[in-house]
Amino acid sequence: MDTRSRHHVTVVGRDEGPSLVLAHGFGCDQNMWRLVLPALAEQFRVVLFDHIGAGGSDASGWSEQRYSSLDGYADDVLEILAELDLRDVVFVGHSVSASVGVLAAVRDPARFAKLVLLNPSPRFIDEDGYRGGFSHDDIEELLESLESNYLGWSATMAPVIMGNEERPELGRELTNSFCRMDPKIARVFARATFLSDNRADLPHVTVPTLVLDCAQDAIAPPEVGAYVHAQIPGSRRETLAATGHCPQLSAPEATAAAIRAFAGGSR
Repeated sequence: MDTRSRHHVTVVGRDEGPSLVLAHGFGCDQNMWRLVLPALAEQFRVVLFDHIGAGGSDASGWSEQRYSSLDGYADDVLEILAELDLRDVVFVGHSVSASVGVLAAVRDPARFAKLVLLNPSPRFIDEDGYRGGFSHDDIEELLESLESNYLGWSATMAPVIMGNEERPELGRELTNSFCRMDPKIARVFARATFLSDNRADLPHVTVPTLVLDCAQDAIAPPEVGAYVHAQIPGSRRETLAATGHCPQLSAPEATAAAIRAFAGGSR
């Protein structure tokens, strides 16, 4: 199966002009972009895809060896761009896909014009002088819960990740998205996500970068966005007046506007 089919690649929007690649986070799929897609498709050729094991991807292409680190996901991104013969793309990576985008852009910067890192977290675990939002014990407990009862973990964690308690339908949507992912793949992806440390990669980013975070986010607190911004040379930071880790669902208009403004500017 070719790369395009394996990742359920979808291309919408303008036939010509800049290409915008949208990469979803852990437990999600490309459907998570649907509320920002109409606004983005007016201006760009938009490329969406599913990580292996998510959405409409073909899970037969998965192996634990390849996907036990985020490098395997970065390889996938570069393979998708090569398959579509895309260069100078604006890559929008949500959550863990922000780190995936950083890895891919450092490895092959000619493929990228700009990066938008939406609610990024290069390291979830606190260390001296760095706040990731979780202690090591927190993460180990989270992973043990996920591995012992993935569906139960999904129902508990999705509303926390989403925030916006007054809009429970958003938490239910994320729960359902988590539950559609193969639990075996989810366990390995979770370890790659929550135990990764990509802080050392940030200073090597050479393309213009927007760090786009939320005012309140239980998964990636504001200190993380400030850290990423400080570590990527020449980057910009914009904090949305939004709550939760998925502003493309909870604040789609503001999210789309920020992406359009940054992506549409000169390189």
